[in-house]
Amino acid sequence: MKMSIIIPVFNESGTIEKLIFYLADCIKDYPECEIIVSDGNSTDDTFTIAEQAGAKVIRSIRKGRAAQMNAGALVASGEILYFLHADSFPPAGFYEEIIKAVKDGYGSGCYQLAFDYAHWFLRANAWFTRFNMNAIRFGDQSLFVQKEIFVKAGGFDESLVIMEDQEIIARIKKLGRFIVLPGAITTSARKYLENGIYKLQGIFFLIYFLYKLGVDQKKLVNLYRKLIRQQKV
Repeated sequence: MKMSIIIPVFNESGTIEKLIFYLADCIKDYPECEIIVSDGNSTDDTFTIAEQAGAKVIRSIRKGRAAQMNAGALVASGEILYFLHADSFPPAGFYEEIIKAVKDGYGSGCYQLAFDYAHWFLRANAWFTRFNMNAIRFGDQSLFVQKEIFVKAGGFDESLVIMEDQEIIARIKKLGRFIVLPGAITTSARKYLENGIYKLQGIFFLIYFLYKLGVDQKKLVNLYRKLIRQQKV
């Protein structure tokens, strides 16, 4: 079974090489795997660095994770698509674990979450990700999905600048079984440290609550940009 790892990036020159090298080492025994970096027209050296690190790099016509992940999926040759953020590192055995899940009949799934910074609140936050509930499913947990299911679902909704990862979950769950894998993906706490751990979580709760109430995407994006420092939206 071939897997395509798809990483949307924008100005990730400081992190992308490390991730690609890590992934390449994890899948070195599986030549059927490919790493695709979908660049949203970065203004730094992300494209060149990713290419030199050995990834297949494409330029997405549109900036935004939804559009970039769809662009990556369009050129992917794998039967399994694995969407991954540029600052998130899955467990070393992710390939075998995902393949096993698919063979066991799961159409999609993700990992539990762990942060690269020790703090009780972040540990508590991550603990809840073990539960199979749509409300706590976000892109930093990564997402694998059979390509056939992804296509039937219509891919990511490109009208969404934020919450695109949250939105697709409900649709793909209708087309196949979903699993939260027992391991944890380690993601960067940089945004929490930059904005304040409690403050940022409060902002995330606010945006999620407004999203569920049906607040216009443009208003949500403006609020996100206003409240969160070092964001790339």
